[in-house]
Amino acid sequence: MRAFPRVLFDEAHNESWTIRREVAEAINPAHPDDNSYARAADVLRRLGHTVTAHTEGAVTPSLLAAHDVFVIAHPSGERWERTVGLGSPALPAEEIDAIERYVAGGGGLIVLAECEQEKYGNNLADLLARFGVGVEHTTVQDPGNSYNGVATWVRGVPVPGSGDDLTAGAREACFYRAGVLTPPAGATVLFETSTAADPAGRALAVALRHGEGRVVVFADSDLFGDDSIGDLRHARLWGNVVTWAARVPAATGARGGDDAGTAALKQALKDAVEELRPLTAKDGSVEDAAAASPIVDRVAEAVEKLAPAFPHDEAYLTAVLADLRKWRAGGFGVPDFLDSLNAFHPDAQRVDGLEHLVVFPMYTQNGNPNRNLEAVWIRTVWPEWLAALERDRYDNPMFVPIEFVDFTAGYDTNSAVLFPETVAVREVPPRFTWGAIFCDREAARFRSVGRAAADTLKLALPPDAARLLESQELAQDTFVLWDLVHDRTHSHGDLPFDPFMIKQRMPYWLYSLEELRCDLTAFGEAVELEKEGVPHARYVQYAILFDRLFRFPITGERVRNYDGLGGQLLFAYLHRNDIVRWTDNRLSVDWERVADGVADLRGEVEKLYRDGIDRPKLAHWLAAHRLVAAYVAPHPASVWNRGVDALPVEGFPKAVVDAVLPDEFPLSMFYEALRRKLSGVIEATKGIRG
Repeated sequence: MRAFPRVLFDEAHNESWTIRREVAEAINPAHPDDNSYARAADVLRRLGHTVTAHTEGAVTPSLLAAHDVFVIAHPSGERWERTVGLGSPALPAEEIDAIERYVAGGGGLIVLAECEQEKYGNNLADLLARFGVGVEHTTVQDPGNSYNGVATWVRGVPVPGSGDDLTAGAREACFYRAGVLTPPAGATVLFETSTAADPAGRALAVALRHGEGRVVVFADSDLFGDDSIGDLRHARLWGNVVTWAARVPAATGARGGDDAGTAALKQALKDAVEELRPLTAKDGSVEDAAAASPIVDRVAEAVEKLAPAFPHDEAYLTAVLADLRKWRAGGFGVPDFLDSLNAFHPDAQRVDGLEHLVVFPMYTQNGNPNRNLEAVWIRTVWPEWLAALERDRYDNPMFVPIEFVDFTAGYDTNSAVLFPETVAVREVPPRFTWGAIFCDREAARFRSVGRAAADTLKLALPPDAARLLESQELAQDTFVLWDLVHDRTHSHGDLPFDPFMIKQRMPYWLYSLEELRCDLTAFGEAVELEKEGVPHARYVQYAILFDRLFRFPITGERVRNYDGLGGQLLFAYLHRNDIVRWTDNRLSVDWERVADGVADLRGEVEKLYRDGIDRPKLAHWLAAHRLVAAYVAPHPASVWNRGVDALPVEGFPKAVVDAVLPDEFPLSMFYEALRRKLSGVIEATKGIRG
């Protein structure tokens, strides 16, 4: 899978560990767990990582360049350990040089040393010296802080750090017969010995940056072996450190480029569309037909010449040309592109990488409110793993995730969707068959605001969360899965009202709860998918949490901001339950309790929905207001907060809906401060693409 790390495990230098279970069984038939990292490799594969073994030959720059993490696990002379390979446990000088250059250029290195390090005949000390790390020849003992009563099975003491939180969800670790490390200045100590240990207060695991890359060193290699990785929180720790060390691949960008002729045609189409824009009224009509005619002729000419590049859209683009000519012949009144809309079916062509040229008069949600002619080049995102989930579990035939290739000014806005209901037509079709979401724009906005919020709030991020904010490809795929489940949820569950009621007359917090319900459901589904080994699932949880807590509440106007209110409610609920904490001007998250907290809030919302089936409309609206108000303080002037006796008696539903304040649930002081600090970042995301 793209965007997930490629891990190379060295087995060419007499390592004591192998990721190949059959090899461990061959070299240690009585107890292969003592030589097997097969379970450690499986942990990484469930996270989406590719894991392979380097079994022979030199460690060369080209070998390393093809991988994001290089692991060296306790090379040893055969006098001391059962090992893989027949060569020397020492790395030649040229290989040490290659490894150092690899790390300096952005690669990741994980080294697992041992107690009494000097006796094993390897030269890990020489390698680690390149990064300023020393390994002391000793065996730690700590009877008072031991695991299972064994004095040399030492429980590491976690060391609070800053920046990325490498021990998130993994604050417990046992080091079985460990040495100790001497870290360089600026390194992060993950675990150290206790004050009662011998030696006391010494590093057991360290992480550091070197050039563009990262290094993690452990003073024991047993903690991730097959018989130990299930102890305490070793599996989570292993996943954390490998993910943190891994190089983040640069964004791939556009898939190929246009030739000169195609680029000129695209530009001609965009120029004509922009020339028509100032002549167009809000409803899409054009008063000056004489001025519009040659412009629309140029639009049609460009579409006609570009059409052969999109043979799968032949019927649609033919209909577009017919609708353009019909509009021109009618004197450029209110446009009607129903025929071409009916011919456009990206839902029937969900092929990864398939591109479309889309030309419609339309407004853009959260963007341009006028029905202007727009041209948008889009690319479908439909990887096989997603297609399988949609086919077998989350059937959603209308869902079409897309990327921007290019666009005209109507999409140089906050809009991140392409919906058929935005197109100017003579009549609304009986049903729409597709809805397209720009996953690249949403991912880019998420990354920009999430990173800025984490930095501003001094939030220490788990390595996988940090990687999500660093990788556009990973974020895009994550958003596609999130959107698939969220979108489908609108039609499932105990629904007391039409979930697509945005145009209905009812208080906006109802829509806020509906959107939040879908996200809480998607979060819960992601928790289950993670257990089943779907690697994107953990990232979906972070994406929902960060977008809801950071981006949504401070984005957009405060007039009936339903997505913002949903984020406020989630933050307040988690804060009330001490899962999210704002102390000493620093935000912290109890990552182990987040899933349970989200599930509990989801339970409250779903109970509201179930009970609402048996309530009259006003009673349900009031109950929904009470649920939100239990966590998010209403405006002091709120009529709704005073209860049913304060609401108008006549004129239902208009009168009671009109009694809703534009900002019924204002931002808290926390969010007011965050909005001021991130206002520039939010503004910069307008019109952003991946």
